[in-house]
Amino acid sequence: MQQAFDERNRDIVVSVGGRLSHRDEARVSPFDSAVQGGDAVWEGLRLYEGRIFKLDEHLNRLRRSAHALAFAQIPTAEEITTEIRRTLAANGMRDGVHIRLTLTRGVKVTSGMDPRLNQSGPTLIVLAEHKSPVYDPGGITLITSSLRRAAADSLDPKIHHNNMITSILAKVEANVAGADDALLLDPFGFVAETNATNVFLVDDGEVLTPTSRACPEGITRATVIDLCRQAGLVLREGDWTLTQVYNADEVFVTGTMGGLTPVTTVDGRQIGGGKPGPVTEALDTAYADLTARSGTSV
Repeated sequence: MQQAFDERNRDIVVSVGGRLSHRDEARVSPFDSAVQGGDAVWEGLRLYEGRIFKLDEHLNRLRRSAHALAFAQIPTAEEITTEIRRTLAANGMRDGVHIRLTLTRGVKVTSGMDPRLNQSGPTLIVLAEHKSPVYDPGGITLITSSLRRAAADSLDPKIHHNNMITSILAKVEANVAGADDALLLDPFGFVAETNATNVFLVDDGEVLTPTSRACPEGITRATVIDLCRQAGLVLREGDWTLTQVYNADEVFVTGTMGGLTPVTTVDGRQIGGGKPGPVTEALDTAYADLTARSGTSV
């Protein structure tokens, strides 16, 4: 699975630090913290018919993450929303759009890791692209990565940070193995998430998902948990092993980039019938209905 370039994105306009520029002319300073040390936080948003799904939740997480990283200045939710609106209007975008929102600590007066070198305020980047859900709705394949998600005392997953090297290396392993994505375990050997999504299992009618001890508290994940409870499904958060994954009736993953996506094989083991299961399909339908009728108008 590899994303394809969408010709509609050839001449998009990007906002960097409040300046709207053609994608080929948009510039981030070599002194910016994102370049210097991956010192930034981010969110992925999705636009449905002029509405951004769960915008408040995403902006709250972005600002909490920046506060945890001790950013000296953090734009308000209203300021960020205004810049998102400007960018979407400049591109004439209304539906089928993914927005990559990045907030860096800003430009440094000289290169170095010390945050005191950041004296000009943060840099907000709004990158909106025409992009449909990136995963095959018929299912994806996973392999287990040799890497581990960091423990909270090393790199707290509740900070939605730009340090993505573990995810990138795990994706490299998946590519080499011919799989779509990679499953990552936590330091204790329990399932954490994939390189890009949260994970759910269905076992004997119950829906199981890992704790957020070693993975972000995904907003799509939280939405699916709510949908399970509304549907009267038993939902349990806990520690799940690879053996439980291999023997699950269904496995699916969640994320803003792809919504709900079934998993057909993990490490060469077929999951259930090797196709989307009934619980996955029911939750996917409920999620599509929710995104079709809710969100913040922009």
